[in-house]
Amino acid sequence: MSPSEPLYRLLNVDLLKTLMERTGSGQKVTIRELAANAGCSSTTVGRLVSGEKECIVSSNAHAIATAIGVDVLILFAPAGRSVPVPHREATVSVVRAAG
Repeated sequence: MSPSEPLYRLLNVDLLKTLMERTGSGQKVTIRELAANAGCSSTTVGRLVSGEKECIVSSNAHAIATAIGVDVLILFAPAGRSVPVPHREATVSVVRAAG
């Protein structure tokens, strides 16, 4: 993962759960199986499924979508400039210079 790798926001937790019940191949997949198939940690997938985590790096979003058998934009939306990344930390204020 690159520090500049874009983030993707999960659009719908319930949709992820539904798609895990019946993947593109018609089979059910567990959190651990999905993580293994996507090449990411089971903690990441588990936190997405529980709703604890909303954003992940684009490479993980693409891998999860591929492992389930759907296009990435079915489950995720790019986050950042056009789609705000949810922050739970203090925000930074922008001050314009007098001119």
